[in-house]
Amino acid sequence: MKTGSRLRIPIVLKLGGITTVLMLIAGVSITLTSTTYLENDALDREHHLNMEQVNSTTQQFEGLIANYLDKVRTVSSLLLKDIANGTTATPATEPFGDSLSLSFQEDRDLVNLEIYRLHDGKTELVKRVTQERFLKEHTIGEAYFQQLRVLRPFPVSSVFSKNVEIVNSSVTLPGTPNGIPLITVGLGLVEDENGQTSLIAIADIRLDRVQNIFSRERNKHTFFLIGKDGRILAHPNDKWVFEARDMTESELVKRALASKAKFELKKSFIEPASLETYVGALGRTSYGPSVLVQAPEQVILEPVRNVRRMALAATGYVISGAFFLIFVFSITLTSPIEKLVSVTRMVASGNFDVKSEVRTHDEVGELAASFDTMVSGLKERDKMRNVLNKFHGSHVADDMIKGDLQLGGSNKEVTVFFSDIRGFTKFSEGHTPEEVVGMLNEYFGIMVGIITANHGIVDKFVGDAIMAVWGAPNSSGNDQFYALKACLEMRQALADLNASRIERGKTEIKIGMGLHSGRAISGTIGSNERMEYTVIGDTVNLTARIEASTKAFGTDLLVSETIRAAETEKYIYELAGEAEVKGKTEPIKMYRVRGYKLETGETVLVQTKYSDYEAESDDKVKVVAEAG
Repeated sequence: MKTGSRLRIPIVLKLGGITTVLMLIAGVSITLTSTTYLENDALDREHHLNMEQVNSTTQQFEGLIANYLDKVRTVSSLLLKDIANGTTATPATEPFGDSLSLSFQEDRDLVNLEIYRLHDGKTELVKRVTQERFLKEHTIGEAYFQQLRVLRPFPVSSVFSKNVEIVNSSVTLPGTPNGIPLITVGLGLVEDENGQTSLIAIADIRLDRVQNIFSRERNKHTFFLIGKDGRILAHPNDKWVFEARDMTESELVKRALASKAKFELKKSFIEPASLETYVGALGRTSYGPSVLVQAPEQVILEPVRNVRRMALAATGYVISGAFFLIFVFSITLTSPIEKLVSVTRMVASGNFDVKSEVRTHDEVGELAASFDTMVSGLKERDKMRNVLNKFHGSHVADDMIKGDLQLGGSNKEVTVFFSDIRGFTKFSEGHTPEEVVGMLNEYFGIMVGIITANHGIVDKFVGDAIMAVWGAPNSSGNDQFYALKACLEMRQALADLNASRIERGKTEIKIGMGLHSGRAISGTIGSNERMEYTVIGDTVNLTARIEASTKAFGTDLLVSETIRAAETEKYIYELAGEAEVKGKTEPIKMYRVRGYKLETGETVLVQTKYSDYEAESDDKVKVVAEAG
């Protein structure tokens, strides 16, 4: 196609970058698909390994417990035989017969044995025997086990119900600062003629051999043993064992307590304590406790994820090479586009004195020509807007440029500000018109800048007075806050201005400021030939009276109760008093603003020597109550 007499070269002929995108999609898709498969395979192998390890550990634990139970039955049988033969007469403290020496006193694991019977519905201790070597080794007496039964109550009734019970009895008692690692097992010994268990044995056993099964991590896998109540029986963390830590908040333990299966996988779960994702498995032993294994999913998948990172890096290298070749090919396209982008940024920053300088014979050249035409129009529009801003403010100027202004108004919640220079008439009489205008322009230039920076709009100037409004035509969402902030900044700015004027031999300026919020009519008044945007209503009138009251109270800033109530937490107020003002039947309560509060709660006072001055009378204001 042609534009005029010039050949139009379609931009699509230069667009080779699509190759890069296609390579990226292909490379990433292949990498993600293959590594996802490897991740799933790694997790499947992990699940299989967990089941094997749980099975093996469960069998190892059950074999050890079966051996302990056999020892307990053997020693209990000999002890009952001694009791039956009259070798011992009392249940707790007398020595036992020689027949127990080899099977008990020399035993590596069994340290304490107690036999109980059920008599008239009550549990009675028949006999307790304790390994003397164990007592000497830990410097404790037989009373230790009495204390142990109180601190770690044993479910005796469950054993009488024909259950084997195993609990963690590793505790730290007075006199045993390092604690003694033990587990306690209970089993039935003798049944009566009704088939009810009449004698049971409770044995305390060194935890060493059980703990050895679970004492170390294997390839980042943590093995541990929990009882029926969800508490730790054995764990690589010795501290947890002595605490008999409650693990019922663990997702794996919750499943172990709820499951009826002999073995079960827990493929993915989040541990509340660490918020990490784990995989695990559990095995229920025939004696009640459960063997559990878990490992962080991140550790299991790390090798696969390393492969993924390397594959993505390789894809990146290939794409980088391809991109370089494409770049060489497409340089004729990108150069004019980059130039156009650069010029666009300059226009966006407000510089309209630019040209694209792009002369290519394709869509980009056509776009550049249209762009230059658009910039020329924006330049004229910006000139008009700048002129209107100086008279009406940015929001109103925008509406005027759009042609949206119509006669009429709307009822809005606004914050109105009035300020006035104290003694302006006297100042004007003692200075030339040029000095008066120069002072006003210098003063207005500073104050208007502060109002505008705080989202306010200067409505009008009345001689030396400023009327500004927040909330019309649009609200900032926090009008009272910004209006108060502007007032405090004007207070400080006036002090800085006066310091400069004094250095130049000029007269100081004092001002009064009033601030109030309420409903007002906001809109355009006048005629189709001459319009003015303003706000009118009782709120505006009352603000003017509040500003006039600053003279009567001898202060540079007064705000209404409405302002104070809206911004109680962020600014520091001081009640000035109450005054009767023209147009109001009831006295108006007014407040001084002394400063503001930081987010930390610290207060910052904003006071200058111009903040307070000697009060003067005003025919529009009558002070009826003054604070302090």
